[in-house]
Amino acid sequence: MSNSSWWERAEKVLPGGVNSPVRAFNSVPGDPLVFNKASGCRFTDEDGKQYIDWCLSWGPMILGHANTEVEAAAIEAMREGASFGAPSRREVLLAEAFLGRMPNFDQVRFVSSGTEAVMSAIRLARGFTGRDVIVKFVGCYHGHTDSMLVEAGSGLATFGTPSSGGVPKGFTDSTAVLPLDDDEALETFFAEHGDKVAALIIEPFPANAGLLVQRPEFLKKCRDLTAKHGTLLIFDEVITGFRVGVSGAAPILGITPDMGTYGKIIGGGFPVGAYAASKEIMAHVSPVGPVYQAGTLSGNPVAMAAGLATLEITGRPGFYEDLERKGALLQAGLEKAAADNGVTATVVRQGSLFWNVFQDKAPRSFAAIDGSKMDTYGRMHRDLINRGVYLAPSGWEVGFVSAAHTDDDIETTVAAVADTFKSWS
Repeated sequence: MSNSSWWERAEKVLPGGVNSPVRAFNSVPGDPLVFNKASGCRFTDEDGKQYIDWCLSWGPMILGHANTEVEAAAIEAMREGASFGAPSRREVLLAEAFLGRMPNFDQVRFVSSGTEAVMSAIRLARGFTGRDVIVKFVGCYHGHTDSMLVEAGSGLATFGTPSSGGVPKGFTDSTAVLPLDDDEALETFFAEHGDKVAALIIEPFPANAGLLVQRPEFLKKCRDLTAKHGTLLIFDEVITGFRVGVSGAAPILGITPDMGTYGKIIGGGFPVGAYAASKEIMAHVSPVGPVYQAGTLSGNPVAMAAGLATLEITGRPGFYEDLERKGALLQAGLEKAAADNGVTATVVRQGSLFWNVFQDKAPRSFAAIDGSKMDTYGRMHRDLINRGVYLAPSGWEVGFVSAAHTDDDIETTVAAVADTFKSWS
């Protein structure tokens, strides 16, 4: 059955035809492709056409699709039982492997998604501090739990303006939103409200509205102010954790957060999230403490096995160095393709994360992104699909490099981008 036939059926039975909004191609031309298999850095749609994949399931597939070692580990676990709802050795093994690469944390709790990890971490921060207010930043997405679906208004900070239907204002009254890359706004807010703030949550490399790489000084100020006011600093590393380095973003930045949230890579392609902190903080989590959180499939043995295999492979010598080399090669090629064809574009990159933005310099805040350029991205997206290259179906989303991408794949992608830009002139 063809892509178009499957899409017609999907629209009848799924809201918008999808199970996650950005898959719907609302931000780019055309209808979504429907895929039936993937291997390495390529996947194949229902029409039998193959694409080089730079979306990689929105980040989890750091090894590429259908990695044989991850597959074998998951199959072995499946044969022993898909779900126990009781303790199993694999959740202990993954916790030990995780904490072995996160020396600033003592304990971790596994959940089933990044959203659940953030929701649980925020509840724990409130329970630990006895405070209610959470601070987040414009352009940082922390999952779709009610208290995080908040947008900013005018001025230095806005409390409690939901950005989604179905979220009662009372759910967001204790969430404050500040602009990124604004020292004055941060300092002013903490001077006025610091004694009420349970936690400040930030992506260390914000990667949900483009890739907004922050000044180290700004992130250091977040650490200093939270420490001064008895506020917990949460690094949301659902995207960056084990993606930008062997221990995530925190050691790269030289900043130690009080808590961290994780997802994507630690599940090896299966639904896994996690939150971690010191033993003192985690002692407040049920069953040893008063902060309740539970999940039927938390610590699922098949997902734990896939995550454990993925961490083992990514921990091998030279793994992240090779990803860095590939990322730099792709960045240089894409920038040259734009320059050679008179296209104004910047490729922002942090390790194996990259973002192509049609502006002359990298934005550091949501306000600095020129939204009018998203139509240009949409045009590029459609042209690249026609050339067998698949990017995320939104100009606000980042791309990912995997271990499965080869230099030839990068060369092919750069050539397709160059041809696309050349066709515009």
